[in-house]
Amino acid sequence: MKIYDVAPYGAVGDGKANDAKAIQAAIDDCAANGGGKVVLESGKIYYSDSIQLKKNVELHLQKGSVLRATSDIDGYIRPCKMINDPKTALVGNPVTGKPSFVFVYGYEADGCSITGEGTIDGNCYAFVKRKDQYYVTGDFYPRPTTIYIEKSNNISFRDVTITNAPFWTLHPAGCDDVLISHIRILNPLDVANSDGIDPDHCSNVRIIGCHVTCADDCICLKTTKGNSEYGPCENIIISDCTLTSTSAAIKIGTEGVGDFRNVLVNNCIISKSNRGLSIQIRDGGNVENVTFSNCIVETRRFCSDWWGTAEPVTITCFRRDENTVSGHIKNIRYFNVTCKGENGVLIYSSPENPVENVVFENCNIHLEKTSKWDCGLYDLRPCIDHGIEESDNSAFYIRNAENVRIEKTSVTWGAEPYKFYKHALDGVNINGLELCRNNFTAPDEQTIKLENVSLAEC
Repeated sequence: MKIYDVAPYGAVGDGKANDAKAIQAAIDDCAANGGGKVVLESGKIYYSDSIQLKKNVELHLQKGSVLRATSDIDGYIRPCKMINDPKTALVGNPVTGKPSFVFVYGYEADGCSITGEGTIDGNCYAFVKRKDQYYVTGDFYPRPTTIYIEKSNNISFRDVTITNAPFWTLHPAGCDDVLISHIRILNPLDVANSDGIDPDHCSNVRIIGCHVTCADDCICLKTTKGNSEYGPCENIIISDCTLTSTSAAIKIGTEGVGDFRNVLVNNCIISKSNRGLSIQIRDGGNVENVTFSNCIVETRRFCSDWWGTAEPVTITCFRRDENTVSGHIKNIRYFNVTCKGENGVLIYSSPENPVENVVFENCNIHLEKTSKWDCGLYDLRPCIDHGIEESDNSAFYIRNAENVRIEKTSVTWGAEPYKFYKHALDGVNINGLELCRNNFTAPDEQTIKLENVSLAEC
């Protein structure tokens, strides 16, 4: 493989000079010659405007090198010209448009990759201001995405560290055959919208052995309206990851105009997160054939600025607004999932569109109060009819579902009693509930509370 060092192209790497032109020249030469490796050298900080990856180009950051994003918004590539900025009076957001600003960009860049043990720094604090002690946001929305690769197949991201993202961190869209292996995403836990990994209308994706901490979702499958020309999000493997999030550690939705199917999540550990494993459908996309197995989930409440109330497992399906009709969720399975948190499992959909075919087997749900924030809540945002619903917390809280099986599952509680903790199972409007060989306990003498529920034989 031919190596392209950025230094002969004029890159300084002192953290002050803008090295974008030199790095881009090396990438362009590499692509023009059929591909190869563009190398950023150890011990140097490359301050840079946006750069664009090309077909068969590997951007390699040696250990100890840093590629730092510019603080000048005019130095960013703009795939989408719309932005929610009073100065321009235009509208754009992750649901309706492609990213407005991108640091590392690729389009029709088949075979491109980002590798090495160096660091990509998104320079987030150049674009945010503090809202309160728990939360910062920005003067415009959406802020720069750190890496956005669109309509590019056979692409890889390996071993790099990505930090300080001002908005979404790694966003492949409309891509097939995506490998994301052993990367670290280390974002501050107070910077809003700094999602970790967001495969969007992508297929055949493997996310393996990654460590992600971020303020918002760590790994989130999406089918956004802005990229609706592409196909479903399907054939996804997420395995051997460690995750901490102020929202959901692993999520499907909420942006979901297209379908999600055939998803395997295995051997993941989630700690100190506001939510654990979440499926949230608010648009027209459907979800089917999703399996979570061999996962450990620990949740705690963060402040109310973040979605979620410490639910370790969430499945919700509602209309986003008056102009949307939500898709359908079916065939969701949880095997050998251990949950310890301040809230329990939430399954909630509209009565006319119940969640269908959900299985919990060999799971453990343990509720224990650990944060200063109140529980007694379930977070159903965003949706047309609901917001935060006040209710006692149960290990399983199920509303409007068909064919739910809970088997060989235990429910336990912390030693200290908490006023909002009540039932092992609180179910309403369930057609076909199957309870098999479980070990349920509850603070309330009514361990199982059911209303309008038909029971199936075990």
